[in-house]
Amino acid sequence: MTPICPRAAAVLAGGLAGLALAACGGAQPAASAATPAAARSSPAAVATATAGPQAAPVATASVDIASFAFSPAVITVRTGVPVTWTNRDQDAHTVAITGAAVSTPMQGGDTYTHTFSQPGTYWYICTIHPYMHGMVVVTAG
Repeated sequence: MTPICPRAAAVLAGGLAGLALAACGGAQPAASAATPAAARSSPAAVATATAGPQAAPVATASVDIASFAFSPAVITVRTGVPVTWTNRDQDAHTVAITGAAVSTPMQGGDTYTHTFSQPGTYWYICTIHPYMHGMVVVTAG
């Protein structure tokens, strides 16, 4: 397992998550016993602790949950646009967005929708499977 690049960790810690997307390469470590307990305590901390290289944000308002991954993992929306996550897996998943309430567990075929009212970068994870994470970049409407 490749540890998170120190440069990317520093950029994320500084709140410049967008720059961290291209900061370094390497495999993404899964959250595990090796991940500090504090990092497992919140969606933002887990996403930051397990963040690795990401693709450029995709302009869409829908995310599929399939094969234990969010796809696309990084999206861009404008403020006020609802984002919908659809569980395509047979296992239950949640969406836990930084600064928002955690969704109820979604069974296969269920959806969860959240509208972002403020521009910013929002990390999210599945609390059932914390190695699943994604990001929503919200731009001014």
